[in-house]
Amino acid sequence: MGLQELPLYHPAYWPTWLGLAFMRLLSLLPLPVLWVLGSVLGAFFHLFPSKIKETALINVGLCFPELGKEGQASLVRRHFRSLGVSIICYGLGWWSSASRLSRLVKMRDRHHYDDAIAAGKSIIVFAPHFLALDISGIMLSSERLYISMYRASRNRLIDRMLKKRARYGAVLFERKSNLKALIRHLREGRPFYYLPDQDPGSAESVFVPFFGVPAATVTALSRIAKMTNAAVIPCYNRILPWGRGFEVRFEEPLVDFPSGDLEKDARRMNEEIEKAVRQNPEQYLWGYRRFKTRPAGSPPVY
Repeated sequence: MGLQELPLYHPAYWPTWLGLAFMRLLSLLPLPVLWVLGSVLGAFFHLFPSKIKETALINVGLCFPELGKEGQASLVRRHFRSLGVSIICYGLGWWSSASRLSRLVKMRDRHHYDDAIAAGKSIIVFAPHFLALDISGIMLSSERLYISMYRASRNRLIDRMLKKRARYGAVLFERKSNLKALIRHLREGRPFYYLPDQDPGSAESVFVPFFGVPAATVTALSRIAKMTNAAVIPCYNRILPWGRGFEVRFEEPLVDFPSGDLEKDARRMNEEIEKAVRQNPEQYLWGYRRFKTRPAGSPPVY
């Protein structure tokens, strides 16, 4: 019997229950304490070989060849410290009150977002995979009804916790879901917190450069924007140093997007993500196998 068929009280789930109980206790601590604990945890895990570390080194090597081996290794070390903080702080998004979240998450250039709402536009909040994206997305959804995404887990208990992105009434869509219901909710005025930088496989993507490397890239952003006439507003999340909180930075809506050319739009989307990553490279999700799907005839990179 697989894990999905087992009851949640089964011993196979006990380690998950224990881990969640620990995260719940951590969520009660002051953020500066969590920042120190997370930095130490990340530095500790960086000492040992792991698939995440191997993937991060490969990705950083492909995307930042100009840094050289020493600079790339330094970036991955800093990334692991930020990754440790993000893991330690995960429970804040799941259990903190809306008032605490509003104190922890600081908004920057929010007028780009508020102006689009005031104008009655459909809104796609374009949020690439920076490490603070979950807590920031939950904070935004505490203000108004949202649409968000998640990837289903085979561990039913973890799956339940991932669905806490909807704790304030957000409508959740598994990333492979049909778009029809999502389009309806967007047209009804719910902003869509969209995570665009995933490898969807070659059947659902076009190959366009990401840091100069051909990457299987989703075309859904421009298709959804066209169907809903939505404003696409870049939103970049950052963990502030020394436990000073989290930052959500908005940029002005993308101009002339979508263009009507799916490949051109996918290329532009990757260019926008690249610019944001260069401003905050250690907090991008380098442990994700972004280049798993390769063009025909190209060797695997992982």
